[in-house]
Amino acid sequence: MNKLASNPIVLLVLGLLLGVGTGVGMFYRAAKPLIRAAREARVKAVNANRPEAPWDFWTIEIENLASELKDGRAVVKKREEELAAREARLVAEKQELLKQRQELETLRADIGNKMIEIQADELKNLKSLAAMYSNLTPKATLTIFKEMDDLSVAKLLSLMKTDVVSPLFEEMTKQAATDPAMGKRAAALSEKLRLIKAGKTAP
Repeated sequence: MNKLASNPIVLLVLGLLLGVGTGVGMFYRAAKPLIRAAREARVKAVNANRPEAPWDFWTIEIENLASELKDGRAVVKKREEELAAREARLVAEKQELLKQRQELETLRADIGNKMIEIQADELKNLKSLAAMYSNLTPKATLTIFKEMDDLSVAKLLSLMKTDVVSPLFEEMTKQAATDPAMGKRAAALSEKLRLIKAGKTAP
């Protein structure tokens, strides 16, 4: 053992080992801050490439989902536009139908004003009433007519003889001197008598 300790080669080797170890230790101390700085820079670079909060990861599945959502919004928007256009068409069609209905009602009223027809099923009753009223005095007949509408009175008058109708209008003219409404009714009845088209005699 003493021989090894006194051997120059052994001492040289030990000296080299001590020197290398000391150098490595000093180098490690000096390089440690550089290693730490490099590590921190690498972490910052990785974090910089991550998506912003709330996402801290990004995958192909998320990419596909985002694409599907975008396409879905486009489809919904297109359907909303189609529904709005359809609603506008329905409103326009409704207005057109309402306009046609009003025109039809106007035409129907116009036709009704141009021609009054006595139906066969009411002709028999009207004839009986006309015969009965013909036997009354003009004043009595007009008293009854006051409670009836102009159309019914005109139909009855159309079934009476001229020598019965003339005194009735003469009496209405006399009453018009104190009752202007009677004069207006006489004119209205005259117009309706002109428009009446008598139906066929009921069987």
